[in-house]
This record gives sequence, structure tokens and C-alpha cells, in this order.
Amino acid sequence: MSVPRRRRRLPDEVRAAAVRAVLSLAFTLVGVVVATLSSYAGSWMLTPALMAMGLGVFGTMWCLLEILISRQVAAQRMRPPGSAYPMAGSRTPSEPLAARPFPRPGQSVHQQPQQSVYRQPQQQPHQQSQRPPQPPHQSRVSTPRP
Repeated sequence: MSVPRRRRRLPDEVRAAAVRAVLSLAFTLVGVVVATLSSYAGSWMLTPALMAMGLGVFGTMWCLLEILISRQVAAQRMRPPGSAYPMAGSRTPSEPLAARPFPRPGQSVHQQPQQSVYRQPQQQPHQQSQRPPQPPHQSRVSTPRP
């Protein structure tokens, strides 16, 4: 029998952003209801309710964007120093799709390649290059006309 994993608590800034988003969504929905009812009644409240609804939609989108940003910031804080991805050390990363070679005719898509693209050839220590070093690139300098 497996034991369900306990979810970690969200960081404070993410929870605060989520609460603001829910409140903004609630006020926007109240504005929608008021605008709908005032349009049926032909009331003067229609214009302010529509303006409140528009501001509420803008505020809700702003809060949702704030949630995304604060989650990214919290994930960056949880990364160990020098890691390139948030779950560093939890499992071995797979090769990116761009590094995988195309399957050849007769080769199954699920077969593993024989040699990884990321393997570097062993370099011999203190091996001299056959070509002489190239001089640094010099850009043309225009001379001013008299």
C-alpha cells in the first residue's frame, strides 16, 4: 500500500498573490452580475458597473501574471547554487530533443543511439595544433576625406 506524498506549502508571496487573484476575480464577477442586472433594468448603474468590470478583468489578469512571476522567483530561490534547473539532483536529466538523432530507415524510433551526442573525445594532454595561430581580425578603418 503506497502512502500519498504530502504536498509542500506554497511560499508566502505565492499564497498572497493567489489570494489577491481570487479576490480580484470575485469583485469582477460581482461587477458582471451588477452590469447584467442593471442592463436588464435600464438603470444608470450600467456605466459604472461596466467600468468596474473592465478594471476587474485587468486586475485579475495582473494578479494571474503576478502568481506566475512569484512562482518562478520562489523556484529560483529553491535551486541549489550552480544548478541549471529547479529539480537539480532529483533525477538524471534526459537529453534534449535537439540532441537526439533522427531515426534511420529500418531503425525503430525507440532504440537508443549507440553513442551520446554529448560525449567529448578524449583530448591528449599538451597536444600541439598543426596550424599556426591566426592573427586577430582587424576591421577596416575609414579615413576621413579632406
